[in-house]
Amino acid sequence: MKKLVLSLAAVFAFGYCFSQTITFNPRTGDVDMDGFLKDVSTKAKDDINGFVNDAVKTFNIAKDKVENLIKIMDPGDVFMTLQTAQIVNKPVDEVKEAYLKGKDKGWGQIAKELGIKPGSAEFHAMKDKMKGKKDKGGKGNGKGNGKGKNK
Repeated sequence: MKKLVLSLAAVFAFGYCFSQTITFNPRTGDVDMDGFLKDVSTKAKDDINGFVNDAVKTFNIAKDKVENLIKIMDPGDVFMTLQTAQIVNKPVDEVKEAYLKGKDKGWGQIAKELGIKPGSAEFHAMKDKMKGKKDKGGKGNGKGNGKGKNK
């Protein structure tokens, strides 16, 4: 009887461990980008078809290519792959291969290897695109608290 109880306990413990969700951790080297990618991943898992369709439209890529990426990557990694390919002007498959070789190092290292250095124009362009910002050509939106004629 003792063996039966211990065996059942082991089976339940084993099953419990594997039923836990592994947390997505993009490791870009930037807290804001990591948070954005975690949010993308969470939302995509709730509506994977919506994510695929959005990626197709946003990155102008074939649907089957996005679906193939989803089979081997977390949605956050798919987004980062597509975004990185666009920023560095390289084929998605080249970025995918860099990810597969370097995923243990994180996206920060992968991006460096693909030519995106922290603080570079490419890095800021990627960060701004993730936040939905548009290039303003160095101009503000005119609503600052600077010293102007209207005191």
